Amino acid sequence: MATHASGDAHYGSWAADHLSPTYPERAAWGTAQPLRAWQQEALEQYFRTEPRDFLAAATPGAGKTTFALRLASELLRRGAVSRITVVAPTEHLKQQWADAAHRAGIRLDPDFANAHGDYSRQFHGVAVTYAQVAARPAVHARITTSAPSLVILDEVHHAGDALSWGDAVLEAFGPATRRLSLTGTPFRSDTAPIPFVEYVRNEQGVRISSTDYAYGYDAALRDGVVRPVLFMAYAGTMQWRTSMGDEMKATLGQEDTKDITSAAWRTALDPGGAWIQQVLQSADVRLTHVRQAVPDAGGLVIATDQAQARQYAQILRSVSGEEPTIVLSDDTGASDRIDAFSKGDSRWMVAVRMVSEGVDVPRLSVGVYATSSSTPLFFAQVIGRFVRSRRRGEVATVFLPSVPPLMGLAAELERQRDHALDREHDDDQLLDDDLMDAAAKGDKDDPEAAPFTWEPLESSATFDRVLFGDAEFGQLVEPATEEEMDFIGIPGLLDPEEVSDLLKRRHARQAARIRDRPPNQEAPEPLYRSMREERQLLNSLVAIVAKRRGEAHALVHAEARRVCGGPPVAQASMQQMRDRIHYLRRVVDRR
Repeated sequence: MATHASGDAHYGSWAADHLSPTYPERAAWGTAQPLRAWQQEALEQYFRTEPRDFLAAATPGAGKTTFALRLASELLRRGAVSRITVVAPTEHLKQQWADAAHRAGIRLDPDFANAHGDYSRQFHGVAVTYAQVAARPAVHARITTSAPSLVILDEVHHAGDALSWGDAVLEAFGPATRRLSLTGTPFRSDTAPIPFVEYVRNEQGVRISSTDYAYGYDAALRDGVVRPVLFMAYAGTMQWRTSMGDEMKATLGQEDTKDITSAAWRTALDPGGAWIQQVLQSADVRLTHVRQAVPDAGGLVIATDQAQARQYAQILRSVSGEEPTIVLSDDTGASDRIDAFSKGDSRWMVAVRMVSEGVDVPRLSVGVYATSSSTPLFFAQVIGRFVRSRRRGEVATVFLPSVPPLMGLAAELERQRDHALDREHDDDQLLDDDLMDAAAKGDKDDPEAAPFTWEPLESSATFDRVLFGDAEFGQLVEPATEEEMDFIGIPGLLDPEEVSDLLKRRHARQAARIRDRPPNQEAPEPLYRSMREERQLLNSLVAIVAKRRGEAHALVHAEARRVCGGPPVAQASMQQMRDRIHYLRRVVDRR
């Protein structure tokens, strides 16, 4: 093995040696050596045994691309391989890999098509997508077997997206001389095995993915490689009409049934409602404060679908006075727009899922999680877009709905996860994304549901709290107030310790200000209105249970009355109705 004069291990060509540790961005602040410590350590571990398969899990923004290309450069230099295939999740990432490889002295063809059959020998190899491999695995198998090959599987969990994809990856790259699998996020929440990943049984007998080298967010945060993240959570009151025609009202952030949580969450994201409009306005204020210290700081809104993305862009145009960049996955110019936004200094980009994984826009500092997806994998992918550190003291800020699934994921940002097989339930029993879609759809087989569609009616936003690390700060206040500004107005450049200290001081100041405020003299809501809302909620829960069981509403009402006691609904007190609501919520959650 070649070494520097100092005796340190040396890997790769001259070009690879001079590749930034965080390509495509310049080296992060304070980086004096060509490689970061974790990259050097991972390379040393690989070359101790030079295994056929190696799985590296490193948090987004840590420099997986640089690690992989230094390894590839060294294998080419030693003659261990002569061809390289990079498999990426998206078309945009193919181009990104080819550009990074060029900087490392490796020539990859991102324009290779299956119809070509082979690639020009001017290149060391190709960059393709998982979908491309699945379409013609035999083509890629021929390329793999034509010479000693290294296959780099970027975000390897995508190989398990469909059974056909996994089979295609096995067929195409099973004969490869070397395989390097990379992932930057928690593995899949399903139990589909991922090709070329080794599974070992833990103490409970569950098969768990075995990672050869892991560099998690917590370690990267300690090393200053990634930014700390402030989560700004917003609650509020939501009102909607169910697919059965019932009007419901709920408070975002309160413990509730999964059905009610998903419907309230969906209502909050409705572009016509006040909740998302207020949150986007607060996020734009936060971005303005960050740009005082980081002039090119940008913001990203992740939307559920294309229609909402366009509507969010209209709101941001009105709020910021600037036209946002819109990125839609089926738009042929999407990659060019991402590149232009990354290199520019405009304020906002709005996207659906295209920039949720792997796409590097290092200047992103403020995000709005305006999507209905709640799996650990997708959440980590989104947050990964904001954590890449360019200079000391940069802090990322993400605005999100105050719902239990997202609060749990935000609080566990530093948790390391492995892919587990043999499970009987969804990962961590979090809210399933399918519930968000079901909240807006009626039962096609239920004639009673036919006249109605799910419809958001009204929403409002309140600032709930800030999550930073394992601590929470702040309390419920109205938006656009001094109390909210205490938190969204903190400086854009602070070390983690300074962020924590400042949040503690502002939490104490906010609490004192609220404590010293004169009592609210507003008259309480009339009893009949409160009773009406409780009655509506009770009837909606009865309808949910009755529909699932195929029973009459009267039977469910009778059951709740029998268990909880009291007279018929018309004569029941507020507390008696609340007892029945609590009982039925537990019934719904036991499904």
